[in-house]
Amino acid sequence: MRKLTLIGYGAIGRSLYSRLRGHAGVLVDSIVVPERSVAEVQALVGASVKVLSEVPDHTYLLLECAGHGALTSHVLRALERGVECAVLSVGALSEPGLPEKLADAARRGGAQIHLLSGAIGGIDALSAARLAGLHSVTYTGRKPPQGWRGTPAEQTVDLDRLTEPTVILEASAREAARLYPKNANVAATISLAGLGLDATQVRLIADPSVSQNIHEIDVRGEFGEMQISMRGKPLADNPKTSALTVLSALRFLDNRSGAMTI
Repeated sequence: MRKLTLIGYGAIGRSLYSRLRGHAGVLVDSIVVPERSVAEVQALVGASVKVLSEVPDHTYLLLECAGHGALTSHVLRALERGVECAVLSVGALSEPGLPEKLADAARRGGAQIHLLSGAIGGIDALSAARLAGLHSVTYTGRKPPQGWRGTPAEQTVDLDRLTEPTVILEASAREAARLYPKNANVAATISLAGLGLDATQVRLIADPSVSQNIHEIDVRGEFGEMQISMRGKPLADNPKTSALTVLSALRFLDNRSGAMTI
């Protein structure tokens, strides 16, 4: 039985904790949340799990699902202490210098940090293809117009009057993550598996003909060509989060405790 420290108890954290109860190979023995939320979360999960505001000293394996700030406030220090870490907030690595800081902390601590695939697929094939050389990687994020509310798209187009698919941004993955942080995790994950944040191209589209969020990847390189299209269903209690994000974390934990992995 591997003991796990979970950072975050939002929609993803709650779903993970619920699914891991009774898991044969993983036991959540501590949850890290902001100080103001400790008592509330402790009451929700009961006395069998310790709820804290800092990563406990005994942590062996840590899983982050709290948002970008958790990488600098918790994950960096855990890596320096030799704690193996897995993170879902990969979009935070679009911040200049942060990937290097995390890698350096892991080396100093003799630990590893795992960037989980989250809501997107094909990351294994993309990172394998990189070894032979990649020519281009393009990510296209397509949402219905209302899915772009509260973003810079509102200053680019009239979302209420669109009658056909409209490109609202074409830029590098780093620039896309800066302007559209809610898309940052997918774009950053694809970039870090492939050509990097500055060489990966991102196209964001407001499309009145669709009702789901659609992820498309086009990869070309020495290996050949690859096109992936995904229409992910959201978490039941958080429509802004893909259910596959939770499942990617569960897969990682299953692989850490299983006798055979794939």
